[in-house]
Amino acid sequence: MTRTLPIYETILLERRGRLLVVTLNRPDALNAVNRVLHDELPDALVFAGTDPESDVILLTGAGRAFSAGGDIAHMEQSAADPHLFDHEARQAKRIVFAMLDIEKPVVCRMNGHAVGLGASIALLCDIVFAADGAKIGDPHVGIGLVAGDGGAVVWAQRIGLAKAKEYLLTGELLTAQKAAEIGLINHCLPAGELDGAVDAFCARLLAGAPNAIRWTKILTNMELKRIAGAVMEAGIAYESLSVRSADHREGIAALKEKRAPRFTGR
Repeated sequence: MTRTLPIYETILLERRGRLLVVTLNRPDALNAVNRVLHDELPDALVFAGTDPESDVILLTGAGRAFSAGGDIAHMEQSAADPHLFDHEARQAKRIVFAMLDIEKPVVCRMNGHAVGLGASIALLCDIVFAADGAKIGDPHVGIGLVAGDGGAVVWAQRIGLAKAKEYLLTGELLTAQKAAEIGLINHCLPAGELDGAVDAFCARLLAGAPNAIRWTKILTNMELKRIAGAVMEAGIAYESLSVRSADHREGIAALKEKRAPRFTGR
């Protein structure tokens, strides 16, 4: 008997044989992460990881983007009442560890931009296929925030410390082509070829030995989990401090007004 899939407001779950598709589903908001998505995603990931009827997970976004990062209205509310952000920060930590605890291979179909927490979610997947029009980056610093919700954990493990610092300290967005060239993601493909490549790779994993694949992933994730265990508490604490800053309020105002921020270090 097929196990019933949970229903969420901001996430769609779909079975394709032994493949479980998890879709971030706020397309009108470019799948930006609001409080509901923050709360639902760790639960959906735990379900996906423990679901006995799937061997491979495909993570993607509905519409034009994978995830545009933090929802602006939600960030504005958190800046006005930082205690709201404290809950959000705890959920971000749950998302990171839920991703790392999944023993099955997780394939990312990065159909569009992956920004901020959206980039962390994509990069915590095992294999990333991106459409050539997509961009990826972690611009927390651009709005006066610390990149504490996963960027400091995963970027250096993918591209080395020097490059990770360059991109995290500037918040630069990379094209998918550039990201593939430096090893941040695995593949950059024309949008019309993305689904075929993703489907073929998932089929290859599904045809493999499930336990051998899972246990190999567990081994290769051990160092990443050790780093996450060492970094995430401090990362969330520093980000919670920065959300209370005048620079963060200025960063949000500048983003809304489509101008360069004027930071003061306060």
